[in-house]
Amino acid sequence: MNLLLIAHGTRDPAGAVVTERVAERARLRFGVPVHACYADVRGPTPADVLGEIDGPTVAVPAFLAAGYHVRADVPEQLRATGRSDVVLAEAFGPDPVLVAAAADRLTEAGARPDDAVVLAVAASSDPHAQADGARAARRLGRLLGRPVTLAPIVLGDQPGVAEVVARLRADGANRVAVASWLLAPGLFQRNLDRCGADVVGAPLSDHEAVLDVLASRYGPAAQLAA
Repeated sequence: MNLLLIAHGTRDPAGAVVTERVAERARLRFGVPVHACYADVRGPTPADVLGEIDGPTVAVPAFLAAGYHVRADVPEQLRATGRSDVVLAEAFGPDPVLVAAAADRLTEAGARPDDAVVLAVAASSDPHAQADGARAARRLGRLLGRPVTLAPIVLGDQPGVAEVVARLRADGANRVAVASWLLAPGLFQRNLDRCGADVVGAPLSDHEAVLDVLASRYGPAAQLAA
C-alpha cells in the first residue's frame, strides 16, 4: 500500500524540506512507501507521482482547512489520472491533536499564561475554510482556558494579523502571543514573524502530532483500498 502525502506547495525550499521530512518519518513509522507531492506551486504533482508508482494508494491531503484544494482541486487531479486504485482520505482539518500541537509551539516560543492569544490562519474566501479556521480558534481557546482571537494571514495591504495584534494592545493587552496555524515555513510564516507580537509560534512542521493525524487519516482509508 502506498501513501501519497499531498501538501499545498510553496516556493520556499524550507517548506518542501518539512514536507519531505514528514514523509520520511511516516515511512519509518508506518512501514509503507510514502511519496510527497504538491497540489499547487511546485512539483511533483499527484499525477506525476501516480504516473511512476503502481498498486493501491491512499492519498492524504495535508491541509488544515477544507478549502478549494481539498474539496475540488485535489479530487479532480486524482480523477484525471484515471486510476481506480487510489482512495482519497480525509484531510487534516482542525483536528484537536493539531490544535494541541499549535499550543505546544506557542509554549516553546515563550508564551505566558496571561498573554492575549491570536490564532493566525491562512486567509481564504472559501466559507468552508473560514469555518475550519474558526473551529480551530475555538478549540485552542478551550484548551488554553482563555479567549483566542482569529486573524487571517494576508499578503498586501489588507488588514491581517498585525492589525489584530495592534488592536489587542490598544484594548489593554500587555503582551500578545500569536499561534501559527500553518504546516510549514514560507512566506506566510515570515509575515507572522513581522506582525509585532511579543511571541510567535513556529509552524506545526514535523511535530509528532502531524504524524499522529496522518496515521489516523491513512489507516481507515487503507482498509478501503486493500
